[in-house]
Amino acid sequence: MNKHNFFYFIKEGAVNMFSHGFMSFAAVGITVACLLIMGTFTLVAVNANAMLADLEEQNQVLAFVELGLSEKEAREMEPALRRVPNVRDVHFISDQEAAAAFRARYENDELFQGLPDDNFSHRYAIDLVDIAYMRQTCEALDALPHIDNVNAYEDEAAGFITIRNVAGVVCVVLIAILFLVSVFIIANTIKLTTFDRRDEIAIMKMVGATNGFIRWPFVYEGFLLGLFSAVIGFFLQWGLYEAVARSVTSNDTINLISVVPFQSMWTYVAAIFAGAGMLIGVGGSLSAIRKFLQV
Repeated sequence: MNKHNFFYFIKEGAVNMFSHGFMSFAAVGITVACLLIMGTFTLVAVNANAMLADLEEQNQVLAFVELGLSEKEAREMEPALRRVPNVRDVHFISDQEAAAAFRARYENDELFQGLPDDNFSHRYAIDLVDIAYMRQTCEALDALPHIDNVNAYEDEAAGFITIRNVAGVVCVVLIAILFLVSVFIIANTIKLTTFDRRDEIAIMKMVGATNGFIRWPFVYEGFLLGLFSAVIGFFLQWGLYEAVARSVTSNDTINLISVVPFQSMWTYVAAIFAGAGMLIGVGGSLSAIRKFLQV
Protein backbone atom coordinates (compact mmCIF):
# COMPACT_ATOMS: atom_id res chain seq x y z
CA MET A 1 0.00 0.00 0.00
CA ASN A 2 3.02 2.26 0.13
CA LYS A 3 3.34 2.16 -3.63
CA HIS A 4 2.33 5.42 -5.27
CA ASN A 5 -0.25 4.16 -7.76
CA PHE A 6 -0.80 7.19 -9.95
CA PHE A 7 -3.95 5.96 -11.69
CA TYR A 8 -5.57 4.91 -8.43
CA PHE A 9 -4.91 8.25 -6.78
CA ILE A 10 -6.00 10.30 -9.79
CA LYS A 11 -9.22 8.24 -10.01
CA GLU A 12 -9.91 8.74 -6.30
CA GLY A 13 -9.21 12.44 -6.64
CA ALA A 14 -11.64 12.75 -9.55
CA VAL A 15 -14.31 10.81 -7.64
CA ASN A 16 -13.86 13.11 -4.65
CA MET A 17 -14.13 16.17 -6.87
CA PHE A 18 -17.33 15.10 -8.62
CA SER A 19 -18.96 13.79 -5.46
CA HIS A 20 -19.46 17.38 -4.29
CA GLY A 21 -20.59 19.00 -7.49
CA PHE A 22 -21.74 22.33 -6.07
CA MET A 23 -18.72 22.86 -3.81
CA SER A 24 -16.35 21.82 -6.58
CA PHE A 25 -18.14 24.13 -9.03
CA ALA A 26 -17.93 26.99 -6.53
CA ALA A 27 -14.23 26.32 -5.91
CA VAL A 28 -13.47 26.26 -9.64
CA GLY A 29 -15.59 29.36 -10.28
CA ILE A 30 -13.93 31.42 -7.56
CA THR A 31 -10.46 30.24 -8.54
CA VAL A 32 -11.17 31.12 -12.20
CA ALA A 33 -12.33 34.59 -11.14
CA CYS A 34 -9.17 35.07 -9.07
CA LEU A 35 -6.95 33.90 -11.93
CA LEU A 36 -8.74 36.23 -14.36
CA ILE A 37 -8.27 39.25 -12.12
CA MET A 38 -4.61 38.41 -11.56
CA GLY A 39 -4.10 37.74 -15.27
CA THR A 40 -5.81 40.95 -16.34
CA PHE A 41 -3.66 43.20 -14.15
CA THR A 42 -0.55 41.28 -15.18
CA LEU A 43 -1.37 41.79 -18.87
CA VAL A 44 -2.04 45.50 -18.24
CA ALA A 45 1.43 45.77 -16.70
CA VAL A 46 2.94 43.86 -19.65
CA ASN A 47 1.31 46.21 -22.17
CA ALA A 48 2.33 49.29 -20.19
CA ASN A 49 5.92 48.05 -20.21
CA ALA A 50 5.72 47.40 -23.96
CA MET A 51 4.35 50.89 -24.61
CA LEU A 52 7.09 52.39 -22.46
CA ALA A 53 9.69 50.44 -24.42
CA ASP A 54 8.22 51.73 -27.70
CA LEU A 55 8.14 55.26 -26.33
CA GLU A 56 11.77 55.00 -25.29
CA GLU A 57 12.71 53.80 -28.77
CA GLN A 58 10.62 56.28 -30.75
CA ASN A 59 10.27 59.33 -28.52
CA GLN A 60 12.55 62.27 -29.23
CA VAL A 61 13.08 65.49 -27.38
CA LEU A 62 13.48 68.53 -29.62
CA ALA A 63 15.96 71.17 -28.47
CA PHE A 64 15.51 74.40 -30.46
CA VAL A 65 18.54 76.62 -31.04
CA GLU A 66 18.20 80.40 -30.71
CA LEU A 67 17.22 82.20 -33.90
CA GLY A 68 20.10 84.01 -35.54
CA LEU A 69 22.79 81.41 -34.89
CA SER A 70 24.55 80.19 -38.00
CA GLU A 71 24.51 76.52 -38.91
CA LYS A 72 28.21 76.26 -38.01
CA GLU A 73 27.60 77.76 -34.55
CA ALA A 74 24.59 75.51 -34.02
CA ARG A 75 26.55 72.38 -34.95
CA GLU A 76 29.28 73.31 -32.48
CA MET A 77 26.75 72.81 -29.67
CA GLU A 78 26.54 69.04 -30.26
CA PRO A 79 29.33 67.98 -27.83
CA ALA A 80 27.67 69.90 -24.99
CA LEU A 81 24.34 68.23 -25.73
CA ARG A 82 25.90 64.77 -25.75
CA ARG A 83 27.42 65.38 -22.32
CA VAL A 84 24.00 65.88 -20.72
CA PRO A 85 23.10 62.86 -18.54
CA ASN A 86 20.45 60.51 -19.96
CA VAL A 87 21.13 61.57 -23.57
CA ARG A 88 21.62 58.55 -25.82
CA ASP A 89 22.06 60.23 -29.19
CA VAL A 90 21.59 63.58 -30.93
CA HIS A 91 20.65 64.42 -34.53
CA PHE A 92 21.15 67.89 -35.97
CA ILE A 93 18.34 69.36 -38.10
CA SER A 94 19.08 72.59 -39.95
CA ASP A 95 16.54 75.39 -40.35
CA GLN A 96 16.16 74.58 -44.06
CA GLU A 97 15.55 70.87 -43.32
CA ALA A 98 13.00 71.81 -40.67
CA ALA A 99 11.22 74.18 -43.10
CA ALA A 100 11.15 71.53 -45.85
CA ALA A 101 9.76 68.88 -43.46
CA PHE A 102 7.11 71.32 -42.22
CA ARG A 103 5.95 72.21 -45.74
CA ALA A 104 5.86 68.54 -46.75
CA ARG A 105 3.70 67.75 -43.73
CA TYR A 106 1.26 70.57 -44.52
CA GLU A 107 1.54 70.56 -48.29
CA ASN A 108 -2.24 70.70 -48.69
CA ASP A 109 -2.66 73.63 -46.33
CA GLU A 110 -1.99 76.93 -48.14
CA LEU A 111 -1.94 78.82 -44.85
CA PHE A 112 1.46 77.35 -43.95
CA GLN A 113 3.07 77.25 -47.39
CA GLY A 114 4.13 80.89 -47.41
CA LEU A 115 6.11 80.89 -44.19
CA PRO A 116 9.65 82.23 -44.74
CA ASP A 117 12.66 80.10 -43.83
CA ASP A 118 13.83 82.56 -41.17
CA ASN A 119 10.83 81.55 -39.05
CA PHE A 120 12.51 78.18 -38.52
CA SER A 121 15.50 77.64 -36.27
CA HIS A 122 18.16 74.98 -36.17
CA ARG A 123 17.31 72.17 -33.77
CA TYR A 124 18.46 68.88 -32.34
CA ALA A 125 16.41 65.68 -32.12
CA ILE A 126 17.63 64.02 -28.94
CA ASP A 127 17.08 60.37 -28.00
CA LEU A 128 16.91 59.61 -24.28
CA VAL A 129 18.21 56.59 -22.41
CA ASP A 130 15.35 56.47 -19.88
CA ILE A 131 12.15 58.51 -20.28
CA ALA A 132 11.59 58.26 -16.52
CA TYR A 133 14.15 61.08 -16.24
CA MET A 134 12.74 63.11 -19.10
CA ARG A 135 11.89 66.16 -16.98
CA GLN A 136 15.37 66.36 -15.45
CA THR A 137 16.97 65.90 -18.87
CA CYS A 138 14.83 68.65 -20.41
CA GLU A 139 15.76 71.03 -17.59
CA ALA A 140 19.46 70.28 -18.13
CA LEU A 141 19.12 70.82 -21.89
CA ASP A 142 17.17 74.04 -21.43
CA ALA A 143 19.92 75.40 -19.18
CA LEU A 144 22.56 75.13 -21.93
CA PRO A 145 23.67 78.34 -23.70
CA HIS A 146 21.85 79.18 -26.95
CA ILE A 147 19.06 76.65 -26.34
CA ASP A 148 15.84 78.59 -26.81
CA ASN A 149 13.28 75.92 -26.00
CA VAL A 150 12.95 72.18 -25.36
CA ASN A 151 9.87 70.36 -26.61
CA ALA A 152 9.04 67.00 -24.99
CA TYR A 153 6.06 64.76 -24.31
CA GLU A 154 6.53 64.67 -20.55
CA ASP A 155 2.86 64.11 -19.70
CA GLU A 156 2.55 61.09 -22.00
CA ALA A 157 5.72 59.52 -20.62
CA ALA A 158 4.66 60.18 -17.03
CA GLY A 159 1.25 58.66 -17.76
CA PHE A 160 2.71 55.40 -19.06
CA ILE A 161 5.11 55.19 -16.11
CA THR A 162 2.23 55.71 -13.68
CA ILE A 163 0.14 53.02 -15.37
CA ARG A 164 3.03 50.56 -15.25
CA ASN A 165 3.85 51.26 -11.61
CA VAL A 166 0.22 51.16 -10.42
CA ALA A 167 -0.52 47.98 -12.38
CA GLY A 168 2.61 46.36 -11.01
CA VAL A 169 1.79 47.18 -7.39
CA VAL A 170 -1.89 46.21 -7.73
CA CYS A 171 -0.87 42.99 -9.46
CA VAL A 172 1.44 41.95 -6.61
CA VAL A 173 -1.12 42.81 -3.93
CA LEU A 174 -3.95 41.05 -5.77
CA ILE A 175 -1.88 37.96 -6.41
CA ALA A 176 -1.18 37.66 -2.69
CA ILE A 177 -4.79 38.28 -1.62
CA LEU A 178 -6.51 36.23 -4.30
CA PHE A 179 -4.07 33.36 -3.91
CA LEU A 180 -5.01 33.10 -0.23
CA VAL A 181 -8.72 33.36 -1.06
CA SER A 182 -8.47 30.59 -3.66
CA VAL A 183 -6.48 28.34 -1.31
CA PHE A 184 -9.09 28.91 1.39
CA ILE A 185 -11.99 27.98 -0.92
CA ILE A 186 -10.31 24.82 -2.20
CA ALA A 187 -9.25 23.88 1.34
CA ASN A 188 -12.87 24.05 2.44
CA THR A 189 -13.93 21.89 -0.50
CA ILE A 190 -11.32 19.28 0.48
CA LYS A 191 -12.43 19.49 4.11
CA LEU A 192 -15.97 18.56 3.07
CA THR A 193 -14.61 15.49 1.28
CA THR A 194 -12.53 14.41 4.26
CA PHE A 195 -15.51 14.86 6.58
CA ASP A 196 -17.75 12.70 4.39
CA ARG A 197 -15.10 9.98 4.21
CA ARG A 198 -14.02 10.07 7.86
CA ASP A 199 -15.32 6.53 8.54
CA GLU A 200 -13.56 5.15 5.48
CA ILE A 201 -10.36 6.90 6.49
CA ALA A 202 -10.57 5.43 10.00
CA ILE A 203 -11.00 1.91 8.57
CA MET A 204 -8.06 2.41 6.22
CA LYS A 205 -5.92 3.45 9.18
CA MET A 206 -7.00 0.38 11.11
CA VAL A 207 -5.89 -1.97 8.31
CA GLY A 208 -2.48 -0.31 8.08
CA ALA A 209 -2.81 2.42 5.43
CA THR A 210 -0.05 5.00 5.71
CA ASN A 211 -0.68 8.72 6.07
CA GLY A 212 0.70 9.27 2.57
CA PHE A 213 -1.61 6.69 0.99
CA ILE A 214 -4.64 8.36 2.58
CA ARG A 215 -3.42 11.88 1.81
CA TRP A 216 -2.64 11.50 -1.92
CA PRO A 217 -6.24 11.28 -3.26
CA PHE A 218 -7.05 14.60 -1.60
CA VAL A 219 -3.89 16.16 -3.01
CA TYR A 220 -4.92 15.00 -6.48
CA GLU A 221 -8.41 16.37 -5.91
CA GLY A 222 -6.94 19.81 -5.22
CA PHE A 223 -4.58 19.38 -8.17
CA LEU A 224 -7.49 18.63 -10.54
CA LEU A 225 -9.57 21.52 -9.20
CA GLY A 226 -6.66 23.89 -9.76
CA LEU A 227 -5.88 22.49 -13.20
CA PHE A 228 -9.51 22.77 -14.40
CA SER A 229 -9.63 26.31 -13.05
CA ALA A 230 -6.43 27.18 -14.90
CA VAL A 231 -7.68 25.77 -18.23
CA ILE A 232 -11.03 27.56 -18.01
CA GLY A 233 -9.41 30.78 -16.79
CA PHE A 234 -6.82 30.73 -19.57
CA PHE A 235 -9.36 30.49 -22.39
CA LEU A 236 -11.61 33.10 -20.79
CA GLN A 237 -8.59 35.39 -20.41
CA TRP A 238 -7.67 34.84 -24.06
CA GLY A 239 -11.17 35.71 -25.24
CA LEU A 240 -11.41 38.75 -22.96
CA TYR A 241 -7.99 40.01 -24.04
CA GLU A 242 -8.77 39.62 -27.74
CA ALA A 243 -12.10 41.43 -27.32
CA VAL A 244 -10.44 44.36 -25.56
CA ALA A 245 -7.59 44.40 -28.10
CA ARG A 246 -10.03 44.58 -31.02
CA SER A 247 -11.94 47.36 -29.30
CA VAL A 248 -8.77 49.37 -28.72
CA THR A 249 -7.35 48.93 -32.23
CA SER A 250 -10.67 49.74 -33.92
CA ASN A 251 -11.30 52.89 -31.85
CA ASP A 252 -10.01 56.00 -33.61
CA THR A 253 -9.77 57.87 -30.32
CA ILE A 254 -7.29 55.44 -28.75
CA ASN A 255 -5.70 53.91 -31.84
CA LEU A 256 -2.33 55.31 -30.81
CA ILE A 257 -2.18 52.69 -28.05
CA SER A 258 -0.43 49.54 -29.22
CA VAL A 259 -1.56 46.19 -27.81
CA VAL A 260 0.80 43.25 -27.48
CA PRO A 261 -0.68 40.33 -29.51
CA PHE A 262 -1.83 37.51 -27.26
CA GLN A 263 -0.39 34.97 -29.72
CA SER A 264 3.11 36.25 -28.95
CA MET A 265 2.81 35.45 -25.24
CA TRP A 266 0.14 32.75 -24.92
CA THR A 267 2.65 30.07 -23.93
CA TYR A 268 3.90 32.18 -21.02
CA VAL A 269 0.35 33.03 -19.94
CA ALA A 270 -0.69 29.36 -20.16
CA ALA A 271 2.32 28.28 -18.10
CA ILE A 272 1.60 30.94 -15.46
CA PHE A 273 -2.09 30.01 -15.27
CA ALA A 274 -1.30 26.29 -15.05
CA GLY A 275 1.37 26.80 -12.41
CA ALA A 276 -0.78 29.16 -10.33
CA GLY A 277 -3.87 26.94 -10.61
CA MET A 278 -2.07 23.76 -9.60
CA LEU A 279 -0.21 25.54 -6.80
CA ILE A 280 -3.49 26.90 -5.46
CA GLY A 281 -5.15 23.48 -5.68
CA VAL A 282 -2.33 21.51 -4.07
CA GLY A 283 -1.78 24.23 -1.48
CA GLY A 284 -5.46 24.18 -0.54
CA SER A 285 -5.58 20.41 -0.24
CA LEU A 286 -2.42 20.23 1.88
CA SER A 287 -3.76 22.99 4.12
CA ALA A 288 -7.03 21.13 4.64
CA ILE A 289 -5.34 17.80 5.33
CA ARG A 290 -2.81 19.21 7.76
CA LYS A 291 -5.37 21.07 9.84
CA PHE A 292 -8.44 18.90 9.67
CA LEU A 293 -7.47 15.36 8.65
CA GLN A 294 -6.06 13.47 11.59
CA VAL A 295 -3.85 11.04 9.76
